[in-house]
Amino acid sequence: MLWVAPSEKDTATNALEKRLWDAADQLRANSGLNAAQYSTPVLGLIFLRFADVRFAKIRSGLEKMASSSRRGSRVDEPAAYHAEGVLYLTPNARFDKLLRLPEGSNAGKAINEAMRDIEKHNPQLAGVLPKTYEIFNSTLLKELLKRVSEIPPTIDYDAFGRIYEYFLGEFARTEGQKGGEFYTPSSIVRLLVEVLEPYHGRILDPACGSGGMFVQSARFVAEHKKNPSSELAIHGQEKVAATVSLCRMNLAMHGLEGDIKEAITYYDDLHNSTGRFDFVLANPPFNVNAVDKERLEAEVGKGRRYPFGLPRTDNANYLWIQLFYSTLSQTGRAGFVMANSASDARSSEQELRKQLIEARAVDVMVAVGPNMFYTVTLPCTLWFMDKAKAQLPPCPPSPGSSNHPLPKGEGRGGFKFQGLVDQARELRKKQTPAEDVLWQLLRDRQLADLKFRRQHQIGDYIVDFFCPKYGLVVELDGAVHDTPDRQRKDAKRDGYLRSLGHTVLRFTNARVFEDTESLLREIASSLPSPSGRGGGEGEQRGARYSDTVLFIDARHIYRQVDRAHRDWTEGQIGFLANVVRLYRGEEPDFTLGGAEAEAKLKEVFGKKLKFADVPGLCKAATIKEIEAQGWSLNPGRYVGVAPGEAVSDEDFKEQLETLNEELETLNAQARELEQTIACNVAEILEL
Repeated sequence: MLWVAPSEKDTATNALEKRLWDAADQLRANSGLNAAQYSTPVLGLIFLRFADVRFAKIRSGLEKMASSSRRGSRVDEPAAYHAEGVLYLTPNARFDKLLRLPEGSNAGKAINEAMRDIEKHNPQLAGVLPKTYEIFNSTLLKELLKRVSEIPPTIDYDAFGRIYEYFLGEFARTEGQKGGEFYTPSSIVRLLVEVLEPYHGRILDPACGSGGMFVQSARFVAEHKKNPSSELAIHGQEKVAATVSLCRMNLAMHGLEGDIKEAITYYDDLHNSTGRFDFVLANPPFNVNAVDKERLEAEVGKGRRYPFGLPRTDNANYLWIQLFYSTLSQTGRAGFVMANSASDARSSEQELRKQLIEARAVDVMVAVGPNMFYTVTLPCTLWFMDKAKAQLPPCPPSPGSSNHPLPKGEGRGGFKFQGLVDQARELRKKQTPAEDVLWQLLRDRQLADLKFRRQHQIGDYIVDFFCPKYGLVVELDGAVHDTPDRQRKDAKRDGYLRSLGHTVLRFTNARVFEDTESLLREIASSLPSPSGRGGGEGEQRGARYSDTVLFIDARHIYRQVDRAHRDWTEGQIGFLANVVRLYRGEEPDFTLGGAEAEAKLKEVFGKKLKFADVPGLCKAATIKEIEAQGWSLNPGRYVGVAPGEAVSDEDFKEQLETLNEELETLNAQARELEQTIACNVAEILEL
C-alpha cells in the first residue's frame, strides 16, 4: 500500500529549533570539537533554560503568597520547589545571572559552577549534568547563552521537550552511526508505544539510550488524560555512562523520574527483570558480535533470561529478543526495533525463532522502509510480543461455524440445559469422577459454543477448566480443599488469577452431581450477555488468536522529510496502530491521527471497520502458514502486493539489500564454521 504524506510546514517552534541549532553548529565550527564533545553541554544549556523558566514561575507564586501571608516566606526554601516537582536554583545557577556575566569573565567556569549548584540542591540529578564548559571559548558560550535565552518563558513545557528531542535527533544525525546508539526517531517510537498502549505499569528499556521510549510512553498516558508519574514505573539500563546522564536529563526535562542504571545488559540484570515487567520497549544495537557466551550459560533455560538457548552464530540479535521475552510478566507486551535479517535468519537462530513462535508470544510484525533512521539507510522490522495471547483460543478452521451445536432444542444463548443435565446423570451412573463429568459437559463447545480447556496452565498454576475467550476459570474442589491451610492457598491462587483479569468460579465435586443445572447456569451467567457476544468465537470482530501473527507492510507508508530521510505523520501512525486494534477486535482510538487516520482506516477496511486481510498492507497468518514459510517472520512473505501494483525499482532495491544482508550473515556463519572445522582437523592431526 502506497501512502506518501506531504512535508509539514514549519511552525514557530520549528523556526526556533533551527535558529538554536544554527547557534550550536556555530559553536562546533569555531571550537574544533567533534559532535560527541559539544552535544551534551549544549543539551545542558537547554535543560538549564527549561529549569529556570519553571523555577521562575513557582518563585513568582511564592513571592505573592509571602506578601499576603503572615507566615514566613518560603521563597528560598528548596523544599517548596521540590513539592511542585520543580528544581531549586541558587542565584548563581539562574539563567539571567549567566547572561549578565561581566566582560572578560570565564563563562565556562561560571556555567560549571551553576551545574554543580543544581546537583547539590537537587540530589536526583547528582552526577548527571555536564560540567565541561571550560573547553569552550567564553565569547562563543555567551553567544550560545543568548540564543538559548530566546526560548520564551511563555512556551509550554511540551514544546521544551520537543526542542530537546529535536537536538537529540540532530546530534544523532551529525554523529552518524554512533548517534544511533542513543536516539531512535520519534515517529518509530510513537508507533511502538501506540501498539503497546502502556496505560499503567512497570516499563523497561534495557538499551535505553537517551530515554525516548520513556518520554513517548509518558506522552501517550498524558494524551489519555492520566498522570504519567503515577501511572508508569520507569526502569532502564544503558552501557555508556554519558548516555545514562543524557537519559536522566531527558526524563527530568519531561517531569519524569526513573531508575536508570549503567550496565551491559547481556551480562547484567540490575533490575532483576525476569518476568517482572508489563511493558518492554527497545531499539537494541543490531548484529553485535563478540558477546562472551560463556558468561551467559548460567542464564539459559526455562524461567531464565535466555529460555530458548544461545545462538551458535556470533550475532546477538536473538540474545536481545529472548531478553525482551523473558522480561515480560504473564500478561506483558514488548515492542522493539530489529534488523531485517533476524526475521529470516537460518541455522540455530531459526530454531530459536520457531520456539518463540510456538510459545504464542509473537503478536505483530511491521516492515519499515529505508531511510527512517538517521544512522542507517537499510529497512528494519518492528516486533511486537504479547504473552497474554497464548491464553486466546486457536484460530478455528472455518470461522463462523461450529461442529458441536448445543443439545437439540437449545438455541445459542438460550441456556436451557436439560440435554447436558441428562448427560451428567448418565455419567454419574457409570461412577465417573466429578471432574470428568464436567469436562464431558464443557468440551466440544457444548456450552454456549464456547471453547474450554482442561488442566490449563496460567502462570505457576494449573486450573481445572479455562475459557480463553472470556478469561473464565472453573475449579472443582474435593474434601481436601476444606482444611484452613488449603483454603488460604486457594485464596492466594484465586487472587493471583483475578489480578490477571480472570473470573474464578469454585464448585464442590458433589454439586456437579447434585445440582448440575444450577451449576451450569452459574457458569453461563458469569459470561457476557448473549446479545453482547455476537456470533461466538468464530465470528469475533478481530482476527487475533493464539496461533496467528499479524504482518503489516509499512514500507510504502511515509513522509519524505528531505532527500535522505523519511518519517511517519501522526495520521499514518494512528492508521497503522488502528490496523492492529482492528486485528485484536478492539475499538479504534483516534487520539493520535484524528480524522486523517479515521478516514484512511474506513477507506481501507470499510465503514464498519472490521478487520480483513488487505493485499499489500496486512495479513493475519496462522502458525501453520508460518511453518510452511520456514518459520520466517518477514511481512513481505505474507502480505504480498496489492492488485494492480507492480514491484517498483525501490522495492527491488530494498529486496536486494535485504537479501544481501542475509547473504553477508550466511557468509559470516560459513567462515565461522570453516574455522571450527579447521581447528577440529588440526587437533585430530596432532593426536
